[in-house]
Formats: sequence, C-alpha cells, structure tokens
Amino acid sequence: MSQERQLHKFGGSSLADPECYRRVVGILKEYSKPDDLIVVSAAGKTTNRLIAFLEGLATDGRIAHEELHTLRQFQTELVEELINGEAKQQLLATLSDEFSTLGELTSPLNEAEKAAVLGHGEVWSSRLLAALLNQTDLPAVAQDARAFLRAEAGTQPEVDFGSSYPLIKEVLVQHAHHRIVITGFMAQDSQGHTVLLGRNGSDYSATVIGALAEASRVTIWSDVAGVYSADPRLVSDACLLPLLRLDEASELARLAAPVLHSRTLQPVAQSAMDLHLRCSYQPESGSTRIERVLASGRGAKIISSLDEVLLIELYFSSGHDFQRIENEVLASLKRAQLEPLTYEVQPDQHSIRLAYTSEIVGGALEHLQDAAIEAEIKLKEGYSMVAAVGAGVTKNANHCYGFYQQLKNSPVEFISESQSGLSLVAVLRKANTKVLVKSIHSQLFQAQKRVAIALCGKGNIGSSWLELFAEQKVELEKRHGMNFELVAVIDSQTYWFNQDGIDATQVTSHFDEEAVSHEGSDWIKILGSIQGYDDLVVLDVTASQTLAERYLEIAEQGMHLISANKVAGSASSDYYHQVQDAFAKINRHWLYNATVGAGLPINHTVRDLRESGDDIIALSGIFSGTLSWLFQQYDGSVPFAELVDLAWQQGLTEPDPRHDLDGSDVMRKLVILARESGLEIEPEAVKVESLVPQELSQLSIDEFFDSSQLLSELLAERLEKAQREDKVLRYVARLEKNGTASVGVEALNKEHALANLLPCDNIFAIESKWYKDNPLVIRGPGAGREVTAGAIQSDLNLLSSLL
Repeated sequence: MSQERQLHKFGGSSLADPECYRRVVGILKEYSKPDDLIVVSAAGKTTNRLIAFLEGLATDGRIAHEELHTLRQFQTELVEELINGEAKQQLLATLSDEFSTLGELTSPLNEAEKAAVLGHGEVWSSRLLAALLNQTDLPAVAQDARAFLRAEAGTQPEVDFGSSYPLIKEVLVQHAHHRIVITGFMAQDSQGHTVLLGRNGSDYSATVIGALAEASRVTIWSDVAGVYSADPRLVSDACLLPLLRLDEASELARLAAPVLHSRTLQPVAQSAMDLHLRCSYQPESGSTRIERVLASGRGAKIISSLDEVLLIELYFSSGHDFQRIENEVLASLKRAQLEPLTYEVQPDQHSIRLAYTSEIVGGALEHLQDAAIEAEIKLKEGYSMVAAVGAGVTKNANHCYGFYQQLKNSPVEFISESQSGLSLVAVLRKANTKVLVKSIHSQLFQAQKRVAIALCGKGNIGSSWLELFAEQKVELEKRHGMNFELVAVIDSQTYWFNQDGIDATQVTSHFDEEAVSHEGSDWIKILGSIQGYDDLVVLDVTASQTLAERYLEIAEQGMHLISANKVAGSASSDYYHQVQDAFAKINRHWLYNATVGAGLPINHTVRDLRESGDDIIALSGIFSGTLSWLFQQYDGSVPFAELVDLAWQQGLTEPDPRHDLDGSDVMRKLVILARESGLEIEPEAVKVESLVPQELSQLSIDEFFDSSQLLSELLAERLEKAQREDKVLRYVARLEKNGTASVGVEALNKEHALANLLPCDNIFAIESKWYKDNPLVIRGPGAGREVTAGAIQSDLNLLSSLL
C-alpha cells in the first residue's frame, strides 16, 4: 500500500451545486493522484431534506411527499447539468428507482431504517462525483463505506479498526489506480444495519479511512480555509492560523467548534498522517495544518463560542464522599465518550453542573440515569458559552485578565479552566455571544489599532484614491502595524455605510445599489457612534463649501480629517482658526497637504521651515496645474478657448472650467500657503485676475463653450504684445515681501524659472531668511487625479505615524 496516498474530503457546502462539483473536479485534477481516496458528504442541504422527509412520514404525509419531490428535483438537476450520454441515463434510472423506494416507505421506521434513509445523500454524491471524474478523464469508482467500515450504534459510534482494516485493504487492491470516491457519515454494524457516525461524521470517517488506508495526508476541503483566531463571520479581522498544535485543535474540537470535531482528530493522533484544512472555493487562500507537537504555548490563539448549551445539574446528599463521587461521575462519562464541554463543582452545595451541546446531552443524561447515581438530576436549557483556547492560556496573566474583564458585565453562570490548561471557558445565561467574541478577540489579540476611513467624494480624485487604497492597503497595514477599513463613502445626496468594512474595489460598481439618502450632517453622527475602531478618519476630496462648513461637526465627533478641499483652509481667518483649534483641543489631526500642489510636499515644507526657526519672506509660483497646461500650450497657433475645451475633455479642469479660469482656486492655494508660512491673511486681501469675462460667468456650461471665443479674443491681444517682446504668458501667484498678494497673468522672459515647465507642472519658489539669495524651489506635476490621490495617501501615512 502506497505511503504517499492522500485522502481528500469534501463537505456538503463544497458540493452545493453544479459549479461546486466542477470546482471539486478542478481541485482533484490539480491536487490528487490516481491512487488517492475521496470522501464526500451529501450535496448541499440534502441531509436536512431527508430529515424533514422522515419527520413528515411520522406526522404529515403531504409534507413528506413535498420534501421528497423537492429533493428528487435537486438531485436530478445535478445529474442533468453535469453528466452526458449513457452515464447520465444510468444515473437517472438508478436515482428514479431509489426515490420510488423512498416514496413507498411508511411510518413507523426503526432507527436502523431511518439511518439507511439518511445515508442516501452520501451515496448520491459519491456516484455523481465518480461519474463526473470519469467523464473528465480521471478514472474513478464510487464506493459505499458500509462495505468496509464497521461500527456499533451509540451516541457517538466508534469505528472498529480491527474488523475494518482487512476489509478496506481488499477494496484498495480491487480498485488500484483509480480515485475511489467513498461515502462519508456512515458505517455498518455486525447485523448489516446502517450506523450513522453522528455530528461531523463525514470528517470523522475521512480521518478514520485515512488512517486505515495508511494515507500520508488527509485534506478536509470546506467553505473556510482552516482554523481562524475567531469565526470570521463574527470577527472581520480574525486571522487564519497556518499551524495549530494537535492538543489545541483537540481542545477546540472538544468545545464543539464547527470547524473541527474531537472524533475527527482521534485517528490523526493515533497515526502518522498529517491533517490539513483548506477552502474548496479558494484553494490558494491559505490552510491550517494540524501538527503533532506538544511544545509549550504562550496563551490563547482562538476565541470560540456556542449558542445552544444545556446544563445537567447533579445534586448529592451531604452524607456521601463528594470528592470520590465527583471523580467517579467524570471518569464514567469519559469512558462513555460523553465528556462535558466544561463543568463546575460546588462542594459546599454537593452539586456538579455539566455543560453539553443539544446533540450529546440526551446520551449523557441517559448514561447518568442508567448508572443509578444517587443524585437529583435536573436538565436546564438557555445557556451560551465562550472560550479562549490555546496552550498556556491559563498561565497567561494578560489573557486571563482580558477574558474576565470582557465578561464582567455579562450574565456569567461560571468560568472554568480546563485541567489541561488549554482553555478558559465561560458558561452564560443566554447572551449575545457575537459581541462577546469580538470584544474578547480584540482585548486578547488586537495589538494593532483599528482605523476606520470615510471617503467624501467618489469622483475623479475619489475613484483614484479608492484604486490606490485597494493596491496599498496590505502594505499600509504592514508598515504601520494597524488595520485600516473603509467604512463609508459619502456623496452630496447619499452614502454607503458598513461598519464591518467596504471593499474599495466594489465602490464604483455597487455604490448606487448600496447607498441610502442622508439628511444634512446625519452621516457625521452615525460615523461618530461607530464601535470597534480606535480612530476614524474622514477624507474630503470634494470642493464642497457645504462640507467644509461641517468640519467643526467632524471634530466634535472625535474624528481626524484629511482634506483636498481648499474651502476651509482659505476661508476667513476666524473660521480657519476655529477648525484648527477644534481638532487640536481633542488631540485630533487636520491634514491638508493635498490642497496645494497635488502630490508635491509644499505645505509640509513651508510648515517645517517655519517650525524649524526659518522666516518665510515671499512666495511665488505657478500654483494651478490646469492653468500651467493651458499657458504652456498657448502660443497662438490654437485659440485659447479651444485649449480650454481640450483640457476640459481630458479631465484636466474642474467639472466647470470657470472654477480654474477665474483664479479663485489659485487664490485659495496662496492663502493656505501664506497661513502655513505664519502670515495672517484674508482671502479678500488677494488681488485676483479672472480670465472669465463677466458676460460668460452666469451661463450654463454649454452656453459658456458656445460663447468662449470671447476668451480667445481677450488673451490674443496680450499674447501678441508679449511675443513682440519675446516673452510668454503665465498665470502667476505672488506673496510679496510687503505682504501684498496677487494672482494673475504675467508676461515673463522665456528664460525665467516660471516660464520653463512641463505641461501641468506646478512650481513654488520660497524666499526665506535661510533661502534669501537663492530661493528654495519645488516643482513637479500639480494636476491630475492620480497625484492628488497620492497626496491624500501621503497624509494618511503621516497621520498613521502620529496615532
């Protein structure tokens, strides 16, 4: 028998529909060899349907008929969709015979007959997958596990290795060089009756068969990639554990975690095979390997929970040796494989409380009653459980404190430490375990800060930033040791909010269907009440006056702000200082490097010079990438208005190009820079030359372009005069040494530093005490969605280093 043989097990969610079956075939084509074994569960909800059918037989024949009809339709459609030719006809004929037989059943059925009915799902999956593999040129054969697995019925049936081993050996020899597709979930007793292997029985049968077949590796393929630090459906930042010790995995399984079952791990512990857990939907998304090592651990690795927990309470009379009785009860339950999830002993009250799942509690109760224990026995429902699992958890003071701290306001019945030291377990009266799992996970594992991001504006700059954020999120998190989640995208009328995070790549395509309308600033209050994040950052990439007027409200909610919006930075000094003070007094940050020079570090530089002891004397330059492009192109060969139209079509201007041409944008940038340099200045103090004639200022966009030849006429004369003097026209911003400020068109010598730029470039010349004779010059692209998005990302990086 080949020591290199592997076994692959596929659960019901991995076989839920035709596409899933095709995906499984693809996995087997890539990851399996001809001698490998495959164990399958019933497809999708097949077993649930069969259970409903049996319940209907006992209560309402009409319901039974409907359930059987629905199930027949589902199984038939799988065959019809996946199989061709004669194989299809054979499968459909066999299926028809089996459903006819099921349809003739009448109640009552004994337990063995019910088990045989429930085993049909695995038989159908096995036959169908084997036929599909053969059709795909991967030789395969379907095999019913009842031909070789032997077990006797019980609460948790155990496979008899001694009698099963020679039988499986015959099967393997008989089907050499074929992939054998075996039914999970069931075995056969000595009388030939079907025995179901219980909860997660298919996983258990997979590792049992793997051990019997001496497989080197068993891979359980399901809808998750393995074991996470918490259920990823409950905790969005739960991390996949690539390695898990066998004793930790066994403890997690003992506590009824859905991803593992304790009996699944027993054959692993008793053999030399490896166990891997992988996701059939995304095979390369990672995996968990269960390793057989017992090295010392440092604390909790996993937070687990269970919602349906029951307590068996045993009350003994005071005349007994309570310690002896306790030991006997627990030992008896262990021998019967009916150990409780956890338990509490109360010697002063002569009582023991045992916690169980609903599946096991009946068997445990029956066992205790049969044992004729002299005690009053009560069964109580309505409990939940949360647990921290990991080697060393009971000795880790921080983890113990954090666990107790998060439970202090919950309705805790008792908390116990496992004797192995592998878990801390709390039993509670019905509680919201989702909230508890998140808070405990955060307390114990979250060294990383969680930062929520809300994006205002999803136009050119916003969409570019979304692309950039999606590309750089992992690197950003790694660089700063933080977790960043986009939780909201807001436009002028609607917003999309999701506290658990929004995929940045989905915003453009899904915003309209996910967004809801907002009234005024109610979205700010909603963001302010968000839970589970250490900091929240609002990114304003709009040009909205209305939003800029709400900056104080953003500060009041304790959020940080990053702006590309120039309105607040160039508003009246009163409002500008109000906003600054509002963020400063609550130790929050307002960053706005993107307001001037797109991605160029001009704001940072001016501020740094001043804070380092330098004095800014004068500033000058070309501050608009749009006007830079227009005047670099404008040599008289093409009318100015046509250049404006071209720039507008290429997205180089604002949606209304008059917002660039009227000089207000350059004025705002000059005011912001002047204030960064330490100068108190009001926007009204800046002399602004608008290129928009009064006649064109109030027209619609279409009317503006229709009448824009007036622009060309006004500038043509000035260009002609400049060219006669061998000069060029540029739109220049100046803050003079005497404090006067102006923006407007100037005629410059062709050799002038401001005259020789690449199209769209900005240039900033800084004269200061240190740079008096030779100004400090910063130049580079000053327009474009990508560089502005980059400036926003730069500020996000800066902010992260300040948090």
